[in-house]
Amino acid sequence: MFTGIIETVGSISSVRERSGAKEFVIHAPEISSELKPGDSITVDGACQTAVRNDVGTFTIDTIGTTLSRTVAGRYRVGSKVNLERSMVLGGRLDGHLVQGHVDGVGRVLSVRQEGDYWLMDFQVPELVSHLTILHGSITINGVSLTVNALPAEGQCQVGIIPFTWDHTNLGSLKPGDQVNLEGDLVGKYVAKLLSAWKGGDTMTLEGLEVQGYGGNDE
Repeated sequence: MFTGIIETVGSISSVRERSGAKEFVIHAPEISSELKPGDSITVDGACQTAVRNDVGTFTIDTIGTTLSRTVAGRYRVGSKVNLERSMVLGGRLDGHLVQGHVDGVGRVLSVRQEGDYWLMDFQVPELVSHLTILHGSITINGVSLTVNALPAEGQCQVGIIPFTWDHTNLGSLKPGDQVNLEGDLVGKYVAKLLSAWKGGDTMTLEGLEVQGYGGNDE
């Protein structure tokens, strides 16, 4: 489990093609010495496993499924990536509950500065759009953000403060760039329950039988 609070921005120092996968070596001296093989870490919001570490770097193996469903397949030497290690049980939850399970890839529509902050508009896939509410939470490239506006169907706007702009890779994004998106975790469970009720299904919750709403006015 993660929080969406980025610890550092690393850079891809090497990419090696493997059978159905890629090996990425990530330069991140701020945290690499504290990682050990088997530790979980989000790379642009996608949960990955550190398989080894070295002086100033750590290595991950990314399989074909992740390469095709996230922005990882587009990483090149020099690509900047947002990094967050898994949260410690009992630690402060500064962002929101993030699983590191990317729900889809979005696209930057616009970036504009408004005084001391920036507004960014994104095109988001239907699944993420369905989970996104005004002033709710969304994870973009691993960053926990608050939904500032919903300009149109399938679009989401967030505001970026100077600290986030300077300490994540969001500040380097431009229109047309793609990003990893994770919808709100609580919203996923609510959507699942509501979809069952809407279909008129009967569900059992903690031993209590609940009749789903079938859509008829009563």
